[in-house]
Amino acid sequence: MTNPNLIPTQQIDRVLAPIADASGMPNSAYVSDEFFNLERDTLMAGTWVCVGFASDLVKDGYVKPVDFMGLPLLLMRNKIGETQVFHNVCSHRGMQLVAEEGEVQGVIRCPYHSWTYDLDGKLKGTPHIGGVGQHKVEGFQCEKHGLKPLRSAVWMDMIFVNADGQAEPFSDHVAPLENRWRDFIGADGFDLLRRVNMGGSLEISVDCNWKLAVENYCESYHLPWVHPSLNSYSRLEDHYNIQAGEHCSGQGSLAYRLSNVAGTRLPKFPSWPQDKLEHAEYISFFPNVLLGIQADHAFAMMLEPVSAGKTTEHLRVYYVGDEAAEDAYGACRTSTLESWRVVFGEDIGVVEGMQRGRRSPGFQGGVFSPVLDHPTHFFHQWVARRVRRDEPTA
Repeated sequence: MTNPNLIPTQQIDRVLAPIADASGMPNSAYVSDEFFNLERDTLMAGTWVCVGFASDLVKDGYVKPVDFMGLPLLLMRNKIGETQVFHNVCSHRGMQLVAEEGEVQGVIRCPYHSWTYDLDGKLKGTPHIGGVGQHKVEGFQCEKHGLKPLRSAVWMDMIFVNADGQAEPFSDHVAPLENRWRDFIGADGFDLLRRVNMGGSLEISVDCNWKLAVENYCESYHLPWVHPSLNSYSRLEDHYNIQAGEHCSGQGSLAYRLSNVAGTRLPKFPSWPQDKLEHAEYISFFPNVLLGIQADHAFAMMLEPVSAGKTTEHLRVYYVGDEAAEDAYGACRTSTLESWRVVFGEDIGVVEGMQRGRRSPGFQGGVFSPVLDHPTHFFHQWVARRVRRDEPTA
């Protein structure tokens, strides 16, 4: 159950009230280091959380260490191209196994006592374990002491893990979103996405709690004041609210015209309906992924919670088909990425301002617009239920 010193039950009850009567999550949910750790051990561990991108593992035999909310993990692509995730610690004395990403020649070697592991996490060598020159010892079974894997899945290039092993299968978890977007991109649309180095990635560090980035992304209410350029062609009144399944909410636009504004002409999804070429959808895939899809590209942003008051946003942009990755479209890809750099850059001031505001005793969770804040309220309720642990956390 929730620590009563962090969030009293009555505050959770107010979050779970109907939107017209509800309050948001209290300040401690955004500024408390103790609450940050509680989220890691309950909310994050009990569901599917994104920890990286498969395309960052640039070749077979490549490894990349990541730190997720203080948890050292190791993303690994083995010799036959399979992606797996392990705890980044040696089974012997708990030494961090890999400190820098790169290609592995042969085996992974622990820098402490030189125990070695293959790219499937199997323990292969234990030098001098039985004394000098004795590399084996009776009763010690290497197969019981390999690297500890996490349940993992790769979808739309993102690597997801379920730390406690209890969440529903990832295919079930993502099905409501896939089913929704299949109407736009067809059955094979996700297979057409290509990441390109030029015009394909962006990293942003923001001084705010990760939840504020999700909340801001969920809604279009702020467009006229925070994104005046975007609002000039994709206006507030052109948007609609989205809820997909139990862990997705966001907004859609009926008048997405970035290609006209930015002067881009990129290949489009072959199955995208011709009468919906100006439709686009922007969905928060709880807990820490922000997704966007439009006729000529898609993007995924992984939110990396660094601390209670700091988040790193990792954006990857994907284009449609091999043709879109050619040099002829380089300027279009760069223009597309730059347009999103501007939009996400405009959000920095407001999410950081909300973080500063969460230090004020004059704010106690706020209220919601009963019309425009439905996606944000849905996310607040998702967090409240899972932190209170009053239902399955998948």
